[in-house]
Amino acid sequence: MSRARTIPAVAALLLLLSACGGATGAVTEDQVVSEGKVINLSADQKRVSATKDDAIAAQVPEAVRAAGKITIGGSAGTAPPLRFYATDDKTPIGVETDIAVLVAQVLGLEPQLEVSSWENLFVGLDSGAYQLGLSNITVTEARKEKYDFATYRLDTLAFEAKKGAGWKVSGPADVAGKVIAVGSGTNQEKILVDWSKQNEAKGLKPTDIKYFQNSSDYYLALESGRIEAYLGPNPTSAYHVATSGKTEIIGSFSGGGEIVGKIAATTKKDSGLVKPVADALNLLIQNGKYGEVLERWGLASEAVPASEINPPGLPKS
Repeated sequence: MSRARTIPAVAALLLLLSACGGATGAVTEDQVVSEGKVINLSADQKRVSATKDDAIAAQVPEAVRAAGKITIGGSAGTAPPLRFYATDDKTPIGVETDIAVLVAQVLGLEPQLEVSSWENLFVGLDSGAYQLGLSNITVTEARKEKYDFATYRLDTLAFEAKKGAGWKVSGPADVAGKVIAVGSGTNQEKILVDWSKQNEAKGLKPTDIKYFQNSSDYYLALESGRIEAYLGPNPTSAYHVATSGKTEIIGSFSGGGEIVGKIAATTKKDSGLVKPVADALNLLIQNGKYGEVLERWGLASEAVPASEINPPGLPKS
């Protein structure tokens, strides 16, 4: 699948860190060392692996089993450690790809990792181009009308600001009048827009919401002072904080608000895949492979005790 030639996430990371004389992360061509953890950025990922489970694999729809492969879509627009490009600028790596490969192995299928934009990820699921989506997708009630979900991570969001910014975010009032960047079409955008409306209704200033094309653009805007904070997935911010040494997390929240937000593997509604995928995830949770992957990418805090099929999601607007 073709993609626009933008600065890849790893290249952006190298650029940011090269400017950080006091960075906590050290980068070579194919790895970053963060707080004593060596993170492999090369195409040769040496991923955690699993073996086929015959009973679970037998649940896979016959057409998929006959093909012997499963096409798994994901957005290229995210950043480490979610789903990003290795140093060869073509191999998708990250926690999402690791989990995708593990699930495919349990199902006895060859994983075909495809890359798309965020919008085209759902177009691909609708058309059948992708049988499965793993790309930090949050369960929502609106999405449940078209898709089935098997959860595998907590959905935690974080506000990231320059180190020493001197302010924290504990609720809507803290973002009144602030200049904050967020990804367009994301659940975090919805939360930020809702918070801004709540503030205006109380006579407070609205939030000045900014949008950029790539993750590197958000961090450059933060560095230059064009924005005061960036609201995005906690994994991305935690990784950037640890490796850059120039920013800090000033507030974190469940992506579901009052509902515990959850990230899930996504299939087309009634495709017959969600049950074997959930069973595969539960096997991986039980045998420790799932935990190894989360630990590898520093996301152990977002682990779930079990994969759930279509749990309560973020409410409709």
